[in-house]
Amino acid sequence: MSGSGTTAARSLPGDPPGGARAVAVWGIGVAVYFVAVTYRTSLGVAGLDAADRFHINASALSTFSILQLLVYAGMQIPVGLLVDRLGAKKVLAIGVVLYTIGQFGFAFSESYAMALGSRAMLGCGDAMTFISVLRLGARWFPARRGPLVAQLAALVGMAGNLISTLVLARLLHSLGWTATFAGSAAGGVVVLVLLLLFLKDHPEGFAPAPAPATHTGAAFIRRQIADAWREPGTRLGMWIHFTTQFPAMFFLLLWGLPFLVEAQGLSRATAGTLLTLIVLANMAVGLVYGQIIARHHAARLPLALGTVGVTAALWATTLFWPGPHAPMALLVVLCLVLGACGPASMIGFDFARPANPPERQGTASGIVNMGGFMASMSTLLAVGVLLDATGDDYSVAFSSVFVLEALGFSQILRLRRRAVHRERERQAVSRVEAVHVPA
Repeated sequence: MSGSGTTAARSLPGDPPGGARAVAVWGIGVAVYFVAVTYRTSLGVAGLDAADRFHINASALSTFSILQLLVYAGMQIPVGLLVDRLGAKKVLAIGVVLYTIGQFGFAFSESYAMALGSRAMLGCGDAMTFISVLRLGARWFPARRGPLVAQLAALVGMAGNLISTLVLARLLHSLGWTATFAGSAAGGVVVLVLLLLFLKDHPEGFAPAPAPATHTGAAFIRRQIADAWREPGTRLGMWIHFTTQFPAMFFLLLWGLPFLVEAQGLSRATAGTLLTLIVLANMAVGLVYGQIIARHHAARLPLALGTVGVTAALWATTLFWPGPHAPMALLVVLCLVLGACGPASMIGFDFARPANPPERQGTASGIVNMGGFMASMSTLLAVGVLLDATGDDYSVAFSSVFVLEALGFSQILRLRRRAVHRERERQAVSRVEAVHVPA
């Protein structure tokens, strides 16, 4: 194990104990996130139905997901500040109320405008979940468990995607639009009750120090954001999240099913199976990445960069395969590799976490989380516009993926040395402080 990995595995002074109670409380927060992901990705299996219901073209269809992600990305820093200030429970409760109302509204939408408003509200509530769950993990588990706990939270979230691809897709075609989306919204009511009754922000005896009176106002907010952004680890984490997450996100959120059905000639059932394969691969790879990073922090960058490189190579092979359709074996491999994109994006948080003190974790996580959703939003827009402009040429439209991957890859290479050097400095200071902590 490398030196940095050894430091990561060592308990720090004041670490929470973890245990069964921590798993139970954190599990409620993860359940809230699970429902949010189910709602977020429900449009991915209903894209063609939405186009028929609201009589819209590809650009207008992509606007649903773009608006949802625009709200999500724009809320990340405000949500991080709220989590730092109010704690995870209050922010999660607000998020559940908003995304449940949004899902109900989407169920009963008869017009394109009403549906857009509902997806925007859903995106706002969704934005409040994952950063809050990361904070719960940091408050209830020892720091050495951080990478694995974060990967497990993302893994359970992907199970929400699995519900969309396996359950909602079938219900949509048997029960219809309104019954399916309204019925799924009941999940938000259930997790809200659990959250209000049982979730706590931290274990007994591990309450954070009260924020000084000066930690309010616009000046403090600006300083909090500036201090988090100044850390190379925060910026590196954002670019890792930006570069790794979006190739799978835009595919699962909206364009995967149309691409597989219209461009690759597959049936809806087969296309749904391939989308499910992405989710299953994500869950499996998340466990592997979490264990590797928890033991060997030096593996973080190789895993992230390797995922980017393999993803780009498989996209290029699939899009420019000679002949009308790519072979099924290639599509299967592509979906398996896309399943690694989500776990790779979590590596961004593993750079931001040690770069920032506890009172700034929410803000730093918000900055990181904003990266992938900005990239996903940009790709959703580019694909929709290019499909309309080229007469549904998916090879041209999906080539926009390479532009953002190249941008993110270059920024990761630019920041990696500074971030690692700064992290080693912080680890050295932590070792000295640990030696001088009174018994």
